Amino acid sequence: MPRPSSRISGITPSGKDGWEVHFAAMSRHQAGEKIIMLSVGDHDFDTPSETVEACVTAVRGGFHHYTQLAGIPRLREAMAKISTRATGVPTSANEIIATPGGQAALYAAVQAVLDPGGHAIVVAPYYATYPGTFRAAGAGFTVVETVAEDGFQPRAEAIRKALQPNTRAILINTPSNPTGAVYTRKSLEGIADICRKNDLWLLSDEVYWTLGGGEHLSPRALPGMAERTLVINSMSKSHGMTGWRIGWLTGPEDIVALLISLNVVTTYGLTDFVSRAAAEALEQGYGVKEIAERYASRRKLWLDEMHGLNNVVVRGSEGGMYAMLDIRAVEPDCEKFAWAFLDTENVAVMPGSSFGEAAAGHIRVSLCQSEDVLKEAATRLKRFVANYATITQSKSA
Repeated sequence: MPRPSSRISGITPSGKDGWEVHFAAMSRHQAGEKIIMLSVGDHDFDTPSETVEACVTAVRGGFHHYTQLAGIPRLREAMAKISTRATGVPTSANEIIATPGGQAALYAAVQAVLDPGGHAIVVAPYYATYPGTFRAAGAGFTVVETVAEDGFQPRAEAIRKALQPNTRAILINTPSNPTGAVYTRKSLEGIADICRKNDLWLLSDEVYWTLGGGEHLSPRALPGMAERTLVINSMSKSHGMTGWRIGWLTGPEDIVALLISLNVVTTYGLTDFVSRAAAEALEQGYGVKEIAERYASRRKLWLDEMHGLNNVVVRGSEGGMYAMLDIRAVEPDCEKFAWAFLDTENVAVMPGSSFGEAAAGHIRVSLCQSEDVLKEAATRLKRFVANYATITQSKSA
């Protein structure tokens, strides 16, 4: 066949993205093996029934047609109200563009602020799609690693040293996937200072804002940051709607107006009946409180189970849907550890190195299973760690 474009073939240049453990576990799970899947952030529960019924009503009501490119007005208004609440900055519907999921919002943000050949800084550990999203835009990026012993809090000085003449943006994620770290006001103020002094955009991925361990602070609320911050958001985690593909981008009105042109050549708008169900879910808050409480309870249970586990240390893990475990004292190679854990105990976790070198030597545990399943997984992890030396010796013999 003719040669594909370098743009598409370069999104995942090595052909290996660190998710091999998860894909292998999923294949085994689908083949009937009893695998405890703690490797992916998809809820173990269904979307709230009220949201489902709102969608059914919209389908039966004949809402099957094209929609406005930026999102139907009711949906944008609802998203603006949530953004006002989430960021603390009064937000109008004209500062919102609806997207098919948070990843599409991230893609739009990167396309909006970076030309081919431009440069961005990505704070790590990062969500797995970040590098590919920059590559798809033809932009370069520098990864700035946080330090596990700091609870994965970003250091402003490390970011400042990574600046280049063509740097146009910084990308952060708080509460963090994969670490669960919630960035402190001090950390965010340091990043904001760099953005103001160097006239940079700040891309702030806040899809886990309802699942934090305390009050959410968006950098958009800091002085001088509303005009240079693009906030990525989604209903996947907050409203239990991962498969519905509804997200949005919040930013200055002028750039949102320009991004409508991107929707013309990509999504051409969202599904009408899904948009109306999403608007009602946002207006009524279907499931938000219950989902947040569920994950807070699961996080506490898991951290309690890990307390006192020899040679394993919890890092970050104040919010979100994940716990990050430092297993370097057991096994420095986190991918080797994850494969062995899957093979020995039938539990799938993500190697931390999948998310950047900052998380190497760690494993990410998804809390998207019931408390009984998490307790069983914790029991297996304790047994696995206690017998790790014997297990690895027998495999190499």
